[in-house]
Amino acid sequence: MNPETADKITFATRYVRPMVALAFAALGLYLLMLTVNEFRSGKYIGSGVTATNTIVVSGTGDVTAVPTIASFSYTVDEKAKDVATAQTQATKKTNDIIAYLKDQKIDDKDIQTTDYSVTPNYEYTGGVCVQNGTYCPPGKQVLVGYEVSQSVTVKVRDTTKAGDILAGIGSRNPSYVSGLTFTVDDETALQSQAREKAIANAKTKADALASQLGVSIVRVVGFSEDGNQPRPISYMDKTMSSGAMAPEAAVAPAVPTGENKYTSNVSITYEIK
Repeated sequence: MNPETADKITFATRYVRPMVALAFAALGLYLLMLTVNEFRSGKYIGSGVTATNTIVVSGTGDVTAVPTIASFSYTVDEKAKDVATAQTQATKKTNDIIAYLKDQKIDDKDIQTTDYSVTPNYEYTGGVCVQNGTYCPPGKQVLVGYEVSQSVTVKVRDTTKAGDILAGIGSRNPSYVSGLTFTVDDETALQSQAREKAIANAKTKADALASQLGVSIVRVVGFSEDGNQPRPISYMDKTMSSGAMAPEAAVAPAVPTGENKYTSNVSITYEIK
């Protein structure tokens, strides 16, 4: 071994190997610190999330309000041997009703078509029996015409006029008038008020229960809500649904609005100690 090679080996032995060992030691220490920090952060994040000592209470809140909007739908059905004739008849009747609504100061935004359909009408024709009734050929479906149907939803923002408008539409001979409901402009705010009352009701129950159990409430760890919306009131003119002609001057039905009740039912889970 020549002197130059020996010097290189001596340098590597004295300086390079210790430096590499030190680097690996530093890397190991760094990885160990990262692992410890992960465990610590995991312990911190998970601490207190899963509560083992809890109580569950329910609360109910109600809010009532006088409706400000009346909504209903009407449908025009017309039949004819061809599509064009059925459409013309349905369009004429529908446009007449819409013109009446506009005369009653109903805004365009409150008149909305919710369905329009063209349907073929068939009749079943049985075969003529022959050979003294011993053989009857199968019947068949025969196209006899078409039916055009258009449904329109109307919002009346002056509920005192709802009965008169229903009567006015009825005198223009729609096929159906149905689905009368009363709503409020801002139902979200009313539902929020009901929820606030329900939460307060649940908290009162929780405080009383904690006092009776001799424990203290720490915090809320669970919440759920079941809200109840007001049910619609249905209205339908039976004479119109049967196809009979409505009178020229229909009597306006009495449509009292009453009050809508908005209910919130909540369930709250509290951690206790």
